[in-house]
Amino acid sequence: MSGEIVLVTGAASGIGRATAIAFAAAGAKAVVLADVDETGGNEAARQVARAGAQAEFVRTDVSKPAEVDRLVQRTVQLFGRLDVAVNNAGIEGRSARLVDQTEADWDSVLDVNAKGVFLCMRAELPQMVSQGSGAVVNMASIAGVVGFTWAAPYVASKHAIIGLTKTAALEVSKKGVRVNAVAPGIVKTAMIDRVTKGDARAEAGMVELEPVGRLGTPDEIANAVVWLASDRSRFVTGETLVVDGGYVAR
Repeated sequence: MSGEIVLVTGAASGIGRATAIAFAAAGAKAVVLADVDETGGNEAARQVARAGAQAEFVRTDVSKPAEVDRLVQRTVQLFGRLDVAVNNAGIEGRSARLVDQTEADWDSVLDVNAKGVFLCMRAELPQMVSQGSGAVVNMASIAGVVGFTWAAPYVASKHAIIGLTKTAALEVSKKGVRVNAVAPGIVKTAMIDRVTKGDARAEAGMVELEPVGRLGTPDEIANAVVWLASDRSRFVTGETLVVDGGYVAR
């Protein structure tokens, strides 16, 4: 990734932060980090700088078109181009049966997870097409491949991301731009901690679901993202790379 200009949303913590640092370690020239969490985002930017890349944090709510447009414009203003965009920002929503989910529950998750990816690609792709090169990696989930109970808005949003990824890939496939997605399995992050509420038995139950006998780590997902964004995957587009310890192979 030597010399690349990289944008990562949802970069304040978890997979997003690990991904931003991984790009820096892989030789990126600069990483622009976006999140609504300013404290976490600024700390992540410091870690990216320590890993060897220029770092810029831009507070961004990906559900707001004006903020997304400003983020991409700021990236290009600072660094002249946009080589890689990782659309990772997402929320899990409320755990409840489908019939108990409210319209507000639905809107809050779809606005960030699905509309956020749409808005980001809408802003990112024209810049990449104008350059004649670029790679987008969207963060889906195994919840975009299979169903999960008590998480209807989240599952719907992640299925939507996979569809958006395929469509965008086809639209820019002859313009030097690739679009792919990563679908993580159960990864040890703050999101999982919120789901388990710190209950060791609940986390143990999640571990039992993973054929490899453990949860994934943010770094393992970040490595997959970097590969998809690199020239080593230059014949891969419109693909969803499942990184799940064998979960969906059962």
